[in-house]
Amino acid sequence: MPHATASWLVDNSALSFDQIAEFCGLHILEVQAIADDTAATKYTGRDPVRAHEITMEEIHKGEADPDYRLMMLKGPEPVRRTKGPRYTPVSKRQDKPDGIAWILRNHPEISDGAIGKLIGTTRTTIAAIRDRSHWNISNITPKDPVTLGLCSQRELDALVAKAAKKAGIEAPTDSRLDGDRAALIEELRRERDDAARRAEEALAAGSDLVSDVAKIVDPFSSNKG
Repeated sequence: MPHATASWLVDNSALSFDQIAEFCGLHILEVQAIADDTAATKYTGRDPVRAHEITMEEIHKGEADPDYRLMMLKGPEPVRRTKGPRYTPVSKRQDKPDGIAWILRNHPEISDGAIGKLIGTTRTTIAAIRDRSHWNISNITPKDPVTLGLCSQRELDALVAKAAKKAGIEAPTDSRLDGDRAALIEELRRERDDAARRAEEALAAGSDLVSDVAKIVDPFSSNKG
């Protein structure tokens, strides 16, 4: 439950979004959405300490050093499914067609088999949505499967990159943070310039004050008033 774990870490620790995203295997934008309460689904926090996935000491190390990468405790190997579609909670199954439609529209290079494994659906359903013969096609609206909680951003990005490489096309780059990054850099530059200006003004004011005091106490001054 990476999203639920991320929700708990956001609420109960001072870890950075990068650290939480790395530990939970999520994209930083997913963590940002959870922190801002803008995620499509509200997650109930899951305590990774009680689940023996990490210790509080490890969390404190991460809080003390933003560049520190959290280490997950090694537990018993989970039972892995080797056949059949990916399991999706009942509450999210109705969102699958929307997620499939989004991938078909935005990433036609991804094969039906790959979509089926990512979303947990069948080739028949994918084909029906593609040729618009699906029984509920009039109500299907393409929506990002990550936003719907059907997969993680990391899983989707990896699948897109793999399909693009196989198709011989350049994989798209994630530029969604470019605007935020540019705005942050501009803000930092503005703060730096303001600080430098204030320092110069303070220095000039201090110099004027020293000069005035010197004039008052100068014993060699010709003014005898």
